[in-house]
Amino acid sequence: MRATIRILGIDPGLRRTGWGVIDVDGNRLGFVACGAVASDDRAPLGERLVAIHAGLTRVVETYEPAEAAVEATFVNKDAAATLKLGQARGVALLVPALAGLAVAEYAPSLIKKTVVGTGQGDKAQIRMMVQVLLPKAAPDTHDAADALAIAVCHAHHRTSAVLRATLAKVAGA
Repeated sequence: MRATIRILGIDPGLRRTGWGVIDVDGNRLGFVACGAVASDDRAPLGERLVAIHAGLTRVVETYEPAEAAVEATFVNKDAAATLKLGQARGVALLVPALAGLAVAEYAPSLIKKTVVGTGQGDKAQIRMMVQVLLPKAAPDTHDAADALAIAVCHAHHRTSAVLRATLAKVAGA
């Protein structure tokens, strides 16, 4: 007997953090919800991080996912922007972890390859493929579409991610 697994995908960003929730039953994917948590780009950094934390906490409480996945940070040429993104990503990892969820991380290229078929897919291709894979999904933003893509990627790779996490816990015990 299979159990449906609810997965939360998070696309961290300081301006907008995308989130997407899907249900997985065997190899069947079902859309649940998606959106984005916005922060005021004129507010101090601490307040922006609090807004992201509060928004993601509401998502976790509302949809009660069993697992979560977050996109790994890519390093760009602007070190300050990369550092700020890393802080938003820290909040994106913290919220589901505080709720007791296992949190997997995936490189942007793996997410694109899983959803689009190539590691070089652009935002429009990701959004289109998310709507093909999840016909009831109509993400309003690229951030929400990216978050759904992260959840789909986790659905396809979750067995190995859960196994790695379990082995890490056993090794640390």
